[in-house]
Amino acid sequence: MLPDSITSLIAALAKLPGVGPRSAERIALHLVQTEAETVKHLANAIVHAREKIQFCTTCGALTEKSPCSICEDSRRDGSLVCIVERAVDILSIEKSGTFRGKFHVLGGKISPLDGVEPEDLRIAELEKRLTGEPIKEIIIALSTDVEGDATSHYLAKRLTRAGLKISRIAYGLPAGSGLEFADELTLSRALEGRREM
Repeated sequence: MLPDSITSLIAALAKLPGVGPRSAERIALHLVQTEAETVKHLANAIVHAREKIQFCTTCGALTEKSPCSICEDSRRDGSLVCIVERAVDILSIEKSGTFRGKFHVLGGKISPLDGVEPEDLRIAELEKRLTGEPIKEIIIALSTDVEGDATSHYLAKRLTRAGLKISRIAYGLPAGSGLEFADELTLSRALEGRREM
């Protein structure tokens, strides 16, 4: 029904995260009907970004130059490091505008079933930072699934040192949500992470 080139484009677009078959088809049909210059500009922007973006050698964030702007920012609190699973998690925390420390990207979570062991993560790099930087607190900001919990506990044990505080972000109810929409685990974590007003 559709030409092979469009079918191939749909298949390629459907591999992108968050793009299902219907969205991939809509995007593909839009692109093939758009002015050639616009499509070329999009293609060039994708290739350019892929060629320029690298991981920061210090924290593991996405950057065009290493060390990244966060690691080089002297206004940020170098005694406070937030550990995240993926480089894109830094963007989520940065959007909140409340964290002024630095970051460390693990590059995943411990998951023996998937063949991911502690040696596969950037834990040794973090330990090296602990000896060379004035870090006083580590905030673990990993997901609340089984692997995230296991990794958090492993890190807390492995990184324990005199004078180093290790904490984990609180989990709870999303803003604007009612209790009736929360599951038991979320409510439990919200109660555990409560603070005095």
